[in-house]
Amino acid sequence: MSSFFARTAAAAALLGLATLVSGSALADTPGQAAGTMAVWTPKTLRFTYMGFTARYSCDGLRDKIRSTLVKFGARADLNVRSTACAGGFGRPSPFPGVTVSLNVLVPADAKSAPAKTPTVPAHWQLVDLGALRDPLDVAGDCELIEQIKQRILPLFTTRNIDYRSTCIPNQLQIGGTQLKAEFLVADAPDAKGAAQ
Repeated sequence: MSSFFARTAAAAALLGLATLVSGSALADTPGQAAGTMAVWTPKTLRFTYMGFTARYSCDGLRDKIRSTLVKFGARADLNVRSTACAGGFGRPSPFPGVTVSLNVLVPADAKSAPAKTPTVPAHWQLVDLGALRDPLDVAGDCELIEQIKQRILPLFTTRNIDYRSTCIPNQLQIGGTQLKAEFLVADAPDAKGAAQ
């Protein structure tokens, strides 16, 4: 009889341990919402694209950069303007550029957080620049994604960056480029973000 109770106790202990382990695994799942408080912080950037494989018009680059910034969690009141560039409207330019003014989230307790700024609820969100896109389009943006990783990603609060790139000038390498990371983004009511 005592061996029955011992086995039952051991089984219960194993079940409890399994529940504890699976619970902690769920808590660390990439992309899962984990609440934190953050503050909007202003940033500026002057970005000029320089590549060999893909060419963009000034407006085309502006739209791609704006879309990327929104995916990364920039506040909706961002301002992305094309800089003076050669070529006419809609024509590829050798060195298209943009100037950007935006607000990004930093943890409220970070040294870079502006003092006396209202806090907003935020969470970590996984963003994959290649998700739901044609692999050929992603391959064409290889050099642009490299430059986004170098120049734009550091503006944001990120973790678990997964990046690889095998760009070869004037060649499309399908599957050769990937940029995924978790970004600190505002919870739904603050995502639209009226200026604080």
